[in-house]
Amino acid sequence: MKKLYGVITAMTTPFTVEDCVDVSALEQQTEFLIEKGVDCLYPTGTTGEMYLMSPEERELVAETVVKKAAGRVTVFIHAGAMTLEETIRLAQHAHKIGADGVGVVTPSYFTVDDRAMVQYYKDVCSALPQDFPVYVYVIPQLAHNDISPETMNEICKACPNVIGVKYSYADMGRVLQYLRVNDGNFSVVFGADSMFLPALVAGCDGTVSGCSGPFPEYFVEVYRQFKAGNMEAAKKAQDTANDLVWLMKAGADMSIFKNILTFRGIPGGHMRKPLLDLSQEDVRTLYEAVQPYIKNL
Repeated sequence: MKKLYGVITAMTTPFTVEDCVDVSALEQQTEFLIEKGVDCLYPTGTTGEMYLMSPEERELVAETVVKKAAGRVTVFIHAGAMTLEETIRLAQHAHKIGADGVGVVTPSYFTVDDRAMVQYYKDVCSALPQDFPVYVYVIPQLAHNDISPETMNEICKACPNVIGVKYSYADMGRVLQYLRVNDGNFSVVFGADSMFLPALVAGCDGTVSGCSGPFPEYFVEVYRQFKAGNMEAAKKAQDTANDLVWLMKAGADMSIFKNILTFRGIPGGHMRKPLLDLSQEDVRTLYEAVQPYIKNL
């Protein structure tokens, strides 16, 4: 089964001024990221404003990215939703359209105990072919629910197609524990962009990075130098990437990502309410801050 690796870009979803998915802009974003050398694409996740879209819109985004990528890079669709029924629908749709796999976030808002958590992933995975890979997506600061390494082991035993975790909380200790799940036969991709290189050194397969969307080059360079064994160059690239991560507030406002894409000639589109676009003053400030990084590319 295919797995996530390297620079896995969590894509934004561009919306038109009429509040529709901008398919043309999404196609341009997909092509831009592939041309810049990212390894995998991950649309309709947190960075993609997943919970603000209808299932039909999420399916449209998934179809657009898979079709445009055309097998040139690995594409995993985030299928997690607020209900089990919708999650299964989106996961099955991802398989139907030829995606390489799916990510499924933990149940959100309501507290879910270990027994219910294992059952949730059993229900999702049993609705999919056993050779279609699934990553558990753990982001407790937003989803409310966490998964212990012990429970993750239970999920792996119950679900043969769960091959890894997308962990998006900056806890390296937990990352090291996840790397031991399933006797070490478990893929871990880290969502903390600023810790990409340390995660690779620890044994992670890559980073799922929203910040790599507007600036893929700097993250691609980290991975390229790491794979080549050039640790000093990799550290230098990570330092530059971190300057951008902190400048972009580590993805706390996806409108920052969208505006930088627009600065770079890729229409970033609008946010979906209740999320708001940046003010004109904030756009000017952001433009001045990122211009040196754009000119250096």
